[in-house]
Amino acid sequence: MTQATTEKDVYLASFETFEKVRSGDDPSWLQAVRREAIAAFGSLGFPTVRQEAWRFTNVAPVAKIPFRVSPPPSALDAPRLNGARKATLGHPALRDLEGPRLVFIDGHFSHDLSRLDALPEGIEAGSLARAIEAQDPALEEHLSRHVAYAEHPFAALNTAFLSDGAYIRIPAGRVFETPLQVVYLPASSPESGTGEALVSYPRTLILAGRSSEATIVETYLGVEDQVYLTNAVTEVVLEENAVLHHTKIEAESARAFHIASGATYQAKASQYDSANFTLGGALVRNDFGVLLDGEGCDGILNGLYVTRGSQLVDNHTRIEHAKPHCTSHELYKGILDDTSNAVFNGRIFVEKDAQKTDAKQSNKNLLLSKSATVNTNPELEIFADDVRCTHGATIGNLDDEQLFYLRARGIDVDTARDLLTYGFASEVIGLVRNGAVRGVLDKLFFPELPQGERFH
Repeated sequence: MTQATTEKDVYLASFETFEKVRSGDDPSWLQAVRREAIAAFGSLGFPTVRQEAWRFTNVAPVAKIPFRVSPPPSALDAPRLNGARKATLGHPALRDLEGPRLVFIDGHFSHDLSRLDALPEGIEAGSLARAIEAQDPALEEHLSRHVAYAEHPFAALNTAFLSDGAYIRIPAGRVFETPLQVVYLPASSPESGTGEALVSYPRTLILAGRSSEATIVETYLGVEDQVYLTNAVTEVVLEENAVLHHTKIEAESARAFHIASGATYQAKASQYDSANFTLGGALVRNDFGVLLDGEGCDGILNGLYVTRGSQLVDNHTRIEHAKPHCTSHELYKGILDDTSNAVFNGRIFVEKDAQKTDAKQSNKNLLLSKSATVNTNPELEIFADDVRCTHGATIGNLDDEQLFYLRARGIDVDTARDLLTYGFASEVIGLVRNGAVRGVLDKLFFPELPQGERFH
């Protein structure tokens, strides 16, 4: 038996145990989806660098660790839960953002840590497991129907082990300005002394009704110096004229692995405004797709990643224009230091009927070290003839003329570097619509921005 097969079989065996525990408790359609997903993973296996989509991202460090599926919070020992609380609940991403909050420990809903009293009447937000138990008809229509788990092995694993997560439903016509935060915390803690490596499968389903508007912040925090795997899937559905402002913050342990898949479906005249911020993780991979499937849609994808040490952050995005008169705007920026690596692959796909498409894509990278590396590949695939599409990428270090300008006005070199680096990052932070969320991002990113080595 090959090593790759052995690594895969760990998860196949775990699924057999998982399915026995869950059998009879869930609707037949969900059980069928889970079996399809594990079959897809069994066929696909873990990706390798021989595959084009993964050639710069080696997941062997993830595959070789036999991660155990995390138990629900009720089955966890007190040291782990206390460690998670102590390490994360004082985090500025939680402390400085008021309003309703859903908290999950290793992907399982924690009512005690959540804050639901601020939810406005009519908006449904809570545990996906409870919605499954209640047999909400919207789940069969949308849950696992948008993410392409048959093509992505990690999304297939998440779907196979799907049991809990966040379920948010915004009724038609409701406008909800206060940010709703979804927080995923790991229970693993150095204080527990077990040394176990756990995998959690957070699942988020967001349904935005016709002509609704909301702001959602999806946050992943970690216990420092702990090794674990977060394998997340987020599905978003926007009905006609819906508007969703969606921010993702990933600030996990420097030794953790974070692999996420996202899929957004947009109906006619809807607007999806997303921003993806990455700080932590030894290896981070985001696969994110948006389908503009109605006339007059607007899709916005922005992102900022800051890497140091030997971190690897890989962002793969796909924006598909399926209908005419739609626009999309994408800006991803990276700041890299030390020997860290980043990958950006952004594809804009315009179908033949998507006339009058207006699509812009840009990836800009700032290298603060001679040893940092970025591989960027913006792509356009166009089958319509009446479109306006642009894309581009830049890689460079701090501008000497700007440094000279600041130093000539009495600013020391380290402060000048910090100011220019923050200015580079602040463009993406400034695109976040909600002021409270921008304030949190400022507090998270400014202390983390490295000065970088001197090039002269």
